[in-house]
Amino acid sequence: MEKNIGSVDKALRVLVGLVLIALVFVGPQTAWGWIGVPFILIALFGWCPIYKVIGFSSCKSCSK
Repeated sequence: MEKNIGSVDKALRVLVGLVLIALVFVGPQTAWGWIGVPFILIALFGWCPIYKVIGFSSCKSCSK
């Protein structure tokens, strides 16, 4: 798995993931907030399977 997510993309994914997870505990308190977990995991690994399928990379310093 070669990395295909840049630092800005990672930061946005972590932020969105944390907001979604926070919705589990505050706000509507539904299980839909757990959708934030894959966002955070993808950011931590630095590899997005959807980006791989469409041939996109937001990582400028990563080799292709």
